[in-house]
Amino acid sequence: MNHLDDRFTARLGRFVLRHKLVVVLAWLTVTVAGVFATVAVGDRLTEDFAQPGRPGYEANQAMHRLYGTGGDDPPLVVVVTLPEGGTAARQRAEIGRLFSAAVSAMGVRVVSYADTADPRFVGDDGRTTYGLVFTEPTRGMNADLSEPLEKALQPALMPGATLRVTGMEALAEAEAKGIDVLAETLIGGLGALVVLAFVFGSVLALVPLLVAAVSIPVTFLAVYGLTGVTDVHTIVQFIVSLVGLGVAIDYSLLLITRWREERALGYEGEAAVERAMTTAGRSVVVSGVTVGIGLLAMVVIPVPFLRSVGYGGILVPLVSVPAVLTLLPVLLAKGGARLDWPRRRLPAETGRWQAWARGVVRFRWAGLAASGALLAALGCAAFSLQLGQPVSDSLPRTGPAYEGLSELRRAGIPSGVLTPLDVILPPGDDPAVRAARLAELPGVRTAVAPHGWRSGGTSLITVIPSDETGTEAGRATIARVRAAVPAGAQVSGEGPQSLDFVAAVYGGFPAVLALISVLTFLLLVRAFRSLLLAVKAIVLNVLSLGATMGAVVLVWQYGYGSEPIWGLAGTGSIAEFIPVMIFAFLYGLSMDYEVFILARMREAYDRTGSTDEAVVEGLGRTGRLVTSAALILFLAFGSLAAAPQPEIKMFATGLGLGVLLDATVIRALLLPAFVAVMGRWNWWLPGRPALLVRVLAGRRPDIPVPVRMPGPRPESDPAGQGRRIHE
Repeated sequence: MNHLDDRFTARLGRFVLRHKLVVVLAWLTVTVAGVFATVAVGDRLTEDFAQPGRPGYEANQAMHRLYGTGGDDPPLVVVVTLPEGGTAARQRAEIGRLFSAAVSAMGVRVVSYADTADPRFVGDDGRTTYGLVFTEPTRGMNADLSEPLEKALQPALMPGATLRVTGMEALAEAEAKGIDVLAETLIGGLGALVVLAFVFGSVLALVPLLVAAVSIPVTFLAVYGLTGVTDVHTIVQFIVSLVGLGVAIDYSLLLITRWREERALGYEGEAAVERAMTTAGRSVVVSGVTVGIGLLAMVVIPVPFLRSVGYGGILVPLVSVPAVLTLLPVLLAKGGARLDWPRRRLPAETGRWQAWARGVVRFRWAGLAASGALLAALGCAAFSLQLGQPVSDSLPRTGPAYEGLSELRRAGIPSGVLTPLDVILPPGDDPAVRAARLAELPGVRTAVAPHGWRSGGTSLITVIPSDETGTEAGRATIARVRAAVPAGAQVSGEGPQSLDFVAAVYGGFPAVLALISVLTFLLLVRAFRSLLLAVKAIVLNVLSLGATMGAVVLVWQYGYGSEPIWGLAGTGSIAEFIPVMIFAFLYGLSMDYEVFILARMREAYDRTGSTDEAVVEGLGRTGRLVTSAALILFLAFGSLAAAPQPEIKMFATGLGLGVLLDATVIRALLLPAFVAVMGRWNWWLPGRPALLVRVLAGRRPDIPVPVRMPGPRPESDPAGQGRRIHE
């Protein structure tokens, strides 16, 4: 059988070491350009969640075009409580003057009890009433106009009455606190430095950070160029900074660890670098490709927002891998030996992990059962996943906006009034008659069509649901409204756009998953020369992702983690794009650890012919590396969770928990236990697949080509265990 062809990384290593000055100058040049791009790229990013061609998105665009307000911009809800003895019915004219002040001051669109005389705009107490104020679309995430609106209304407020302004945007604004991208990156970098200092115990800990400090600005330079071709969402800057930090450090950690092992065997100077490039360099390439394959899940989905995030994500390994394979070898060759001070002995670093691996081999069936039970428990929680918008109960329960929501609820007015639907009727349809029919639908509190709501031959109805459209009952109401409107009508609002997003992203997701699995299978069969190991890697990844989503559901949807950590109640649902983004990024990142461990197991098996010894040596050599790399990524994602937006907090939580779960339960227990149980079947590769592997490796199928490791065999390596990778 052929081993994975290492000739590319070996030749690349020799080329880089022959042209050290050129390599350093090239990276210095693009890094300087990247620093300027990092500063300027923010103005070229977009916050648009466009879904061209989808009914909800097109309806929202029509709302902005025809009426200038509404659509996916939920209204502010003004809650007025009249003094004791007053009633909305007797003070209807005063209520009308109050809301007219908002129209005059801010040019907004308003509907209230004064316009409609609809008792559904009045609470059970007869004194509490509300009005919907549709403002012009705001720029910036979590932009809030509640304070300007309240100031405009106060002069016209009736004596003795109280006024509160609430709404989904106003409630969300209370939690929009956090730190910026630069601060997050610095915090993540500081955490990584602490871990690296513990791992290396020398000044060498600074080298991976240096590689990251080069790769991140260069990635921003690539993003800057990408913005000239397509829209790129603002969330990409968080991904490039934090995921880029973790990936660059992880790959550097792998190569440096192998370089130290080669030095421990007696190889010095460029020979140690070349040998590390031949083995660890190959793993870096395979890992980078798997990250790119995972991100295909977002590139092929027909949603521009996710596609731009996929493009931005792919740029991370596309820059980090070349940086690690070109710049890092030069740094190690020129100053690695001097920086590796005070040097720690390698046997002390691997002994505990070898002891752990022997325990796993000995109790392999118990390891399988324990890890499988934990994954199954978390995976079951994933089945209760609800996709949709956040609900008001999940937003902060303090501040003026929450007080306004409480006033509504005390008066018996449901929170569905925060998420109305706008129906654009085509010419010729009577809005008053249509509104009366829509008001009779189950789940609809009321539907109104004020006389002046006309534009471009169309007329407008606002449908107020009883339940928020982010809830299951609210989504059912949307479906009923869509079914009841006439042909040519459009139903707009955040809820309809959310439903369409879920259908667009997850409707074809099984086919996307199948494509990614096939590509990963082919790559891993070529890498490990085994059908079983390739299938197992994909299955374990799917199990890991299922368990991670279950953890996200428990932490955020049910609030078991979000409330004690961030003071935020359970969301009741997970933002629609979170699962696919977690899958796309975590699929490749967790596969890194699979590649790191199995590559060493494959080497050990080729040399010893024993699966048990392969497990012990493979995990012993990589256990510390994998857990350290996972901890670095976890800290990076932890700093990302400090972002103000709750959606980014969810995303960071999923990635952080996924990486930690994968590096501990999956790779440190389930993977070695499974390999130990399967024995010789791990390495089975029948004739025809073996022939395909040789062809994919660029070799003639009939002539084996041994890959010799560079450098002379030192006295400290009398057995020549690293001299060649056996065919």
